[in-house]
Amino acid sequence: MRPDHEIVSREAWLKARTALLALEKEETRLRDKVRAERLALPWVKVDKAYTFDTPDGKKTLADLFEGRSQLMVYHFMFGPDWQAGCPGCSFVADHIDGMLPHLNHHDVTFVCVSRAPLDRIEAYKKRMGWHFPWVSSYGSDFNFDYHVSFTREELARGTVDYNYRETPSEQAHDELPGMSAFFKDEAGTVYHTYSGYARGGEEILGTLMVLDRAPKGRNETGTLSFVKRHDEYEDAPKP
Repeated sequence: MRPDHEIVSREAWLKARTALLALEKEETRLRDKVRAERLALPWVKVDKAYTFDTPDGKKTLADLFEGRSQLMVYHFMFGPDWQAGCPGCSFVADHIDGMLPHLNHHDVTFVCVSRAPLDRIEAYKKRMGWHFPWVSSYGSDFNFDYHVSFTREELARGTVDYNYRETPSEQAHDELPGMSAFFKDEAGTVYHTYSGYARGGEEILGTLMVLDRAPKGRNETGTLSFVKRHDEYEDAPKP
């Protein structure tokens, strides 16, 4: 079956592709501008003490830096009573392990944080075959303070504070995704420098960036509608 596209000569295709290149260059320049504005954001000193459960025992937010000056936290949707992590966040997690050597050698530590108890996190992490650092904020205010977890009372009010706006509760859950950045100075003081939510972190998803250039694009009926946990696809290898 022929694709539903106009079929043209190589010369006509090159003309259309050159026009698109101009738009791609505009997008690149805009992305560079956004990146510069992001780096120029003011910082906020983190005065509150947060403690996390890790495979090596209790750790503070400052401890999670593991001797580096920069910390990236991915807020992984995995609630205390959930049996498995969010499929979309699991899709994100599939991209992390390959980044770690490069991030670590560029003075950046990357860690996932969820409210699920550590034993449940460890079991799911083993199932999925991941190796990146993943800690539990169970019993901590961390997720709530960074607006990725919400109480029943907050949801019952009709809106929650997510992605810097009042988001209707029917569009929210008790857990939502995001990514936050922190800096620790030589004195050990920690600063919150950035947080992004919803689709704001799509650029770290190499799979989507490839699909955006494939003939059918993302071919989805809704955001990440095609995504499953990698061991749940019909042709996934069985353990």
